[in-house]
Amino acid sequence: MGLDMYAFIVEKSFVTPDVDFTLEDNLVQRLHYWRKHHHLHDWMERLYVAKGGQNPDFNLSAMALNSADLDALETAIKNTGMPASSGLPLRNDRERDDDLDFIRKARRALTNGFAVFYLAWW
Repeated sequence: MGLDMYAFIVEKSFVTPDVDFTLEDNLVQRLHYWRKHHHLHDWMERLYVAKGGQNPDFNLSAMALNSADLDALETAIKNTGMPASSGLPLRNDRERDDDLDFIRKARRALTNGFAVFYLAWW
């Protein structure tokens, strides 16, 4: 089974709740993609629950990310505060740099007036 993870941007007005919203494919633009990054997905799932997400599987459940979320994620990445995932090893420096690159792109998108959201499919 795979784990495909995406960050998308969309016009801010289309995202009203923080979680569990749906959007037409033609409205969104892909910002970033990860494959089988279980530590990040577990971190996102904890955030999803904290924001009131209702899907117990956290599969195909959209979640908006704001500046505070990105700040918390950056801190977790830099301080190795990512949750342990089924005994999987933490990612290497190249992958860590990729995660930080996502945060830079997401912050730029927020500054430019877009909403950023995360969605995973497994």
